[in-house]
Amino acid sequence: MSQESTVPGEVVETAEIPEPGAVTIVVPTFNESANVQQLLHQITEAVPARLPCEVLFVDDSTDDTPEVIEKAAQDCPFPVTVLHREEPVGGLGGAVVEGLKAATSDWIVVMDGDCQHPPSLVPDLVATGERANAGLVVASRYIKGGSRAGLAGSYRVVVSRGATWLTKALFPRRLHGISDPMSGFFAIRRSAVTAEVLQPLGYKILLELAVRSRPRRVTEVPFVFQDRFAGESKSTAQEGFRFLRHLAGLRAASPVARMVGFGLIGLTGFLPNLLGLWALTAVGMHYVPAEILANQLGVAWNFLLIEHLLFRERRRHRRWWDRAGRFALLANADLVLRIPLIALFVHQLHLGVLSATALALVTTFVLRFAATEALVYLPRRGRENPVRDSRTARRAV
Repeated sequence: MSQESTVPGEVVETAEIPEPGAVTIVVPTFNESANVQQLLHQITEAVPARLPCEVLFVDDSTDDTPEVIEKAAQDCPFPVTVLHREEPVGGLGGAVVEGLKAATSDWIVVMDGDCQHPPSLVPDLVATGERANAGLVVASRYIKGGSRAGLAGSYRVVVSRGATWLTKALFPRRLHGISDPMSGFFAIRRSAVTAEVLQPLGYKILLELAVRSRPRRVTEVPFVFQDRFAGESKSTAQEGFRFLRHLAGLRAASPVARMVGFGLIGLTGFLPNLLGLWALTAVGMHYVPAEILANQLGVAWNFLLIEHLLFRERRRHRRWWDRAGRFALLANADLVLRIPLIALFVHQLHLGVLSATALALVTTFVLRFAATEALVYLPRRGRENPVRDSRTARRAV
């Protein structure tokens, strides 16, 4: 796309990325002002001579990273675009999804902005994908020729390997053929991206892509993880918890998995229930009102876990107080329904008390799970999913 301004280095507003190339390099950034000049220099040295390219920074920074990018881009022989998000929905993974939607080239390469992913590998990723007719090419640290040398300290090495083992154990089929699902360096065909189904949380976007929208053919190339050029890693304990929540949400994507998770969470609810019952009866409360109040502790516990582990992506359909109220009504209705069911099974089916109780527990569990999905977390009829205005400013440099 042509720019109206003829002043070198002047930033102009544009509706789309200018001059699509053979590859769009998507770089999510958060306060990487000390690294972006070096990164653009490395891309300039390694990529354009072998492959036409454009670079798209999706920026969530609170520092001067966009201004540094604009200044450094003046020396680049390829188009550079900054897409700054005022509301960084989804973290780094959300930034990558914005970049996938905005890219115009046939191939998209995703890489970090801290210079730990070598740009010299970008042409090889695309060439490997073309030769193998693959939709996704992963740069892996864990195949022959690769190395995780740039991971700082034994702690990060242990965490990285543990996260890799956990994800491959949870998704053996979807991650088959991907030795490094934690990699943030990969190439994907734009035609293979279904960005609308992606629901990223945190920084592991490759895992999100592979599980929700995996291309049929996937291949890998080895790469050596470099030392960070400047600054500190953004990996924190908070990001670790977000990663675990993301894993739980991905694993609960199927109805059967959600039902199993619903049951397991329900079992854990017995602990706050019993603790509450013990505390209330210990201060002299009669066991009947104590049981009713203690049951609410279990309901609240179950609601919090279900909200964050099973139905995170569906919470936007209703306000939290609406969801909490509906969930509490269903959970307490379970108690009211169970006793008549037990009586029905004993007198009409002639079951023993224990058998009738077990059958009633299973019946009410299935009914409560179905009602929770239908009445608490499904969109209201006739109402479209709200599209969040991310207030994103796209600037071509």
